[in-house]
Amino acid sequence: MNELDFDDAVQFSLVLEALLLAAAKPLSLERLTELFDEEARPSSSQLKAALAKLAEDVSTRSYQLTEVASGYRLQVRSAYSAWVGRLWEERPQRYSRAMLETLALIAYRQPITRGEIEDVRGVAVNTQIIKTLLEREWIRVVGYKDVPGKPAMLATTKVFLDYFNLRGLDELPNLAELKSLVPEPEDDLQQSVQAQVARTAEASTSLGPDNTISFSSLLAELDDMEQGLKTEFTDQPLELGIDKPAAGVLSVNEIAAKE
Repeated sequence: MNELDFDDAVQFSLVLEALLLAAAKPLSLERLTELFDEEARPSSSQLKAALAKLAEDVSTRSYQLTEVASGYRLQVRSAYSAWVGRLWEERPQRYSRAMLETLALIAYRQPITRGEIEDVRGVAVNTQIIKTLLEREWIRVVGYKDVPGKPAMLATTKVFLDYFNLRGLDELPNLAELKSLVPEPEDDLQQSVQAQVARTAEASTSLGPDNTISFSSLLAELDDMEQGLKTEFTDQPLELGIDKPAAGVLSVNEIAAKE
């Protein structure tokens, strides 16, 4: 390790590739620096040059170098997710409408209290939803609002950003992008079912590390639930139907538009 020339981007990039392949989580520039001897550590510019070389070298491979909120990681390209997903017997996680709406509100309006979420959605938030999001470490309590009862204020975490391949909250899809993701509603039930299946298949190609999906796909799925689907606010999988959206329910587009 002492003989490593940090100015040799080719050699240094191979060392970084090995580190990122062995790491179980993203590595920041600071963490990468700490992995070398204290008396001989690479500079930030040397690290970035080697990372740029690594990104170039793997550009034709089935995996890629990605920067997320917590740092850098090597991950399988989404084009190969259909095959990689076969390594696991369990099906990809499906999220209830209630959970998606709650997560979307926290992401776009953070910090936000549970009561404020309920005011927007018009229904009570199931305690299990908040518990699940906390256990996944997608959200955390960042403080307590200075009002009677001191309700907890909720916000997203770096784990949330990493899971959806985001470097920061500024990369969340805006209203225009959300509209472009949502197709026109279908009048015929059979066409609606076919469209839903097609959208599900399309979303599966957006898989990231650990069979995750992009946040845009997740929000599009939420908005799709209003197109020809039942809208009970439960934590059970939604069934296809032809009911109209429940009164007072806000779509993702409407949530983002209120910002």
